Amino acid sequence: MARGKVIFVSAGPGAADLITLRGARALGQADVVLADALADPALQDLAPQARWMEVGKRGFEHSAKQTEINALLVKAAQEHALVVRLKGGDASVFGRLEEELIALADAGIDSEVVPGVTAALAAAAQAQRPLTRRGRGRSVSLTTAMTELGELRAARSADTEVFYMAGRQLAALGRQLLAAGWPGDTPTLVVSRAGCADAITSEHPLADLAAAALLHRGRPTVVTVGTGASLVGGQHAARPASNKIIVSPEICPTQAPLTAKSCP
Repeated sequence: MARGKVIFVSAGPGAADLITLRGARALGQADVVLADALADPALQDLAPQARWMEVGKRGFEHSAKQTEINALLVKAAQEHALVVRLKGGDASVFGRLEEELIALADAGIDSEVVPGVTAALAAAAQAQRPLTRRGRGRSVSLTTAMTELGELRAARSADTEVFYMAGRQLAALGRQLLAAGWPGDTPTLVVSRAGCADAITSEHPLADLAAAALLHRGRPTVVTVGTGASLVGGQHAARPASNKIIVSPEICPTQAPLTAKSCP
């Protein structure tokens, strides 16, 4: 049976122009694209010749099973010369990349991974908060707030902790972090839909993290705790969320060829 190649393209978070040039070139050559739910629909403009298949997974919602995605990916690669597996953010960070690489390897199909901008970096850029700080922020930990079994796990293992997929678990996350030894006045930054036109950023002392739940409800959310959440210069004023909300005024880019129709 003829076998093509699969390129895992990291779309980045939010607006279409956060994709890399290498990723954009791969889309332009693709016969088939299997796209995640968080990939900007405007990216379809880069692959007008390709068959576009939505295989996104969303937390707490009905979505494609991983076994089904694996089977679709293998089948597409057996029938076409070039298949792009488009993943939001960076494919290697909480993107279930390993399962799909294994499925392709077992089927004898060649693959390539194109890196991209992960949500932690986009959230830091959105709020202009460097994740590392010279002399006081030397380590960063990336953690998913949602495990396969639905468990929430939080600890204190780095100067800056970044939690993905935390939008529906902010109160529980705050409690666990306090129990893990983080002080109640630790700066905490919450960013939802980072990179999109309607991105929302709010900051809170850790003890009041639960207050962010309503503001960011139903939105892909990243929580940064510790040094990387503090204001530039190291000064952090612990304020209620209602007094410190920054809504991005920027619009999604419209320059050709990345005409962002809407952020997902």
